[in-house]
Amino acid sequence: MIKKILIANRSEIAVRIIQTAREMDIKTVTIYSSDDRNSYYNRISDESVFIGDGSLKDTYLNIDKIIEAAKNSGADAIHPGYGFLAENADFAQACVDNNLIFIGPSPQAIRTMGNKLNARKLAGRLNVPVLKGITGDVNTILKGADNLEFPLIIKAVAGGGGKGMRIINSKNELPGALEAAGREAKSYFGDGTVYVEKYIAKPKHIEFQILGDKFGKLIHLNERECTIQRRYQKIIEESPSPSVSEDLRVKMGNDALKLAREINYYNAGTVEFLLDEKGRYYFLEMNTRIQVEHPVTEFVTGIDLVKHQILIASGERLDLDTIDPRGHAIECRIYAENPLTNFSPSPGFINFIKLPYGAGVRNDTGIIEPSVIQPHYDPMISKLITYGESREDAVDKMIYSLKNYIVHGIDTNIEYLLAILENNKFRNNQFYTDFCKTEEANLKEHLNKKRNALEVEIPTAIYAAKKLSAKDEIKNGEAIDNEFNVWKIIGSL
Repeated sequence: MIKKILIANRSEIAVRIIQTAREMDIKTVTIYSSDDRNSYYNRISDESVFIGDGSLKDTYLNIDKIIEAAKNSGADAIHPGYGFLAENADFAQACVDNNLIFIGPSPQAIRTMGNKLNARKLAGRLNVPVLKGITGDVNTILKGADNLEFPLIIKAVAGGGGKGMRIINSKNELPGALEAAGREAKSYFGDGTVYVEKYIAKPKHIEFQILGDKFGKLIHLNERECTIQRRYQKIIEESPSPSVSEDLRVKMGNDALKLAREINYYNAGTVEFLLDEKGRYYFLEMNTRIQVEHPVTEFVTGIDLVKHQILIASGERLDLDTIDPRGHAIECRIYAENPLTNFSPSPGFINFIKLPYGAGVRNDTGIIEPSVIQPHYDPMISKLITYGESREDAVDKMIYSLKNYIVHGIDTNIEYLLAILENNKFRNNQFYTDFCKTEEANLKEHLNKKRNALEVEIPTAIYAAKKLSAKDEIKNGEAIDNEFNVWKIIGSL
């Protein structure tokens, strides 16, 4: 069994891994840059190693420094979390070459599925449905585009998160869009190769959680719905999908396993599909790591995915034969951003934060106290997850929890998430990946109404806060409740 894990990541996912490692009596080592010196995840790990003052390239993306930190600390394994080096085959290979256990799949599996073109070819060879597309230089793509039906979508061969992605409605738009997409892909991923494929205007985004051991046993833990996205990035996920029937679940799940089995996949992974309005699905990509949205699967299955990652990496056999999912779980990503200014990041100092709690409410976060949101990293503050006996129960609980999630000092997307959850189209499963765009006017109207109401409430809240500061105004527990409501108003700015 693994004895000590170095976590090659930061913030929320580092906290998540530490929690499971503690339960398994496994020591943890975290790494940190100068920005994260006082971060919560460093305080709760058994050891922490400083890796520099510089950029991401010199810190969390520096393979040599991370390997050295693991060896010097006596760690026998590395967990990459998600993002950063999690899907870097060279990093996984460096772990192997230095006799460190990589808590993830093999370097070859990462390399195979990390290139979207190779992954598409593999899916096609296995008769897993894929959208028709072409790749090559600009002239090749322009020539081949005559045989494709518009609209088309341009995608980067490497990377993800919507970077390098463009939707094209006519051939005249292609040359400029190809150049821009390639330039963006080169900047983010070091590889400017792109491809084009048929664009499905009204798709659902469905993914299957895979788990396999090193002895050939491979299962899936059903699907997650990840359709609600802004700027091609997920912000709300749920399980099970309200769009997937049992028959479709069996077909998609079998195809997901077929792909994973072909590359001898082990550890946790996710196979992603697009589902059109007619119930036809198409392979999108495979993520060879733990996903941001893994908690919704953990809620409905009762299975700790990080624990099984560690067990599998330790050489244990997967002891799961069947799963018995129950209820419904939904996750909202809480971001430091302003939805009214095209979701621009909102770094700065959080001077007050209060997390919601209760039965069926889970907070995965690296921030539990006044903290600085740094401009150099992803602006996600936390993941809020709720569980209910039905989708309606889970959504209602999420709405209540968001209304009691208080962050003061920076902009957040909390009210934006509330606007989505209270939208009838979302409640009635009448949404697609373009929901945030098509409902933009309604969502912004909700935000503006909230902001206008606050202009009236703020003076009252400030007056009440001053009154509450006087000792003679505090009577038993009543003042505490009143004070909470005051800060709730102020904190929602």
